[in-house]
Amino acid sequence: MDVLTIFAGVLLFLAIALLFSVIKIVPQGREFTVERFGKYTKTLSPGIGFLTPFVERVGKRMNMMEQVLDVPTQEVITKDNAMVRVDGIVFIQVMDAARAAYRVDDLPYAISQLCMTNLRTVVGSMELDEVLSQRDSINTRLLHVIDAATEPWGVKVNRIEIKDLTPPTDVTNAMARQMKAERERRAVVTEADGEKQAAITRAEGAKQAAILESEGRKEAAFRDAEAREREAEAEARATAMVSEAIARGDVNAINYFVAQKYVEAFAELARSPQQRTVIVPAEMGALVGTIAGIGEMVNLAKGQQQEATPVKPAPAPRRPSVPPTA
Repeated sequence: MDVLTIFAGVLLFLAIALLFSVIKIVPQGREFTVERFGKYTKTLSPGIGFLTPFVERVGKRMNMMEQVLDVPTQEVITKDNAMVRVDGIVFIQVMDAARAAYRVDDLPYAISQLCMTNLRTVVGSMELDEVLSQRDSINTRLLHVIDAATEPWGVKVNRIEIKDLTPPTDVTNAMARQMKAERERRAVVTEADGEKQAAITRAEGAKQAAILESEGRKEAAFRDAEAREREAEAEARATAMVSEAIARGDVNAINYFVAQKYVEAFAELARSPQQRTVIVPAEMGALVGTIAGIGEMVNLAKGQQQEATPVKPAPAPRRPSVPPTA
């Protein structure tokens, strides 16, 4: 009984072991290669797979997800003999599990070394200023070269990024001084542009002010000329009227004209700032007579105006009504 139990237990264990060696469950994001007597035959995709017992076995368990590999830091000499320290990262994805498993040994190490050698080649063909300012160009060139090199391995290089670029200390100090000088130059240029714009604005303002002032003087001169023209016309009409009065033999018109000029000259003599004593070389009686003549002319003009105006007849007075007698 004990021997049968032990034998049954051994058979059960062998059956379970055989079952696990035949049935393989592949997780998502992985692929297993199958070898028959040490030779690759097929690849198991995620899910359940079956193997021939005692003949086939799982060879390589490949990670099919995107992986990130570090590129170690290294010193690279640029085209202009400057030493820079460079490192980076590379993103890869296995596309063919069989080729990645059997065409290269230690895939991560191989890709890392490939990135390092190509990084030295690309950076060494550029000058320091280009290396510091054209990281995108370096990444693109590295991606093109390394992706072409890893294609036979069944690996796709999605992208490569330069993680750190460290120039020498003396170059860093020189770059700092250069940046400071450049910013000071920009500040001076900006200040000069501001002063230039301010000067232009002030000049434009002065120009507009001069134009407006000139237009004002032009308008004032035009108004003055028009006033003098009106004054001259009035003077001409007054002179014509006096001349007509003189032609008619009116002595008062002559006295008015002479008195007007006499009063104007006397007023100018009195307003003179250099004249402290006014000497009147004429008789005041003549001036009074002249003024009296002017008064007579005014009375005469009023009389002529009243004669020219027709007089309306006064209405007849109404008689009081007498009541009839009885």
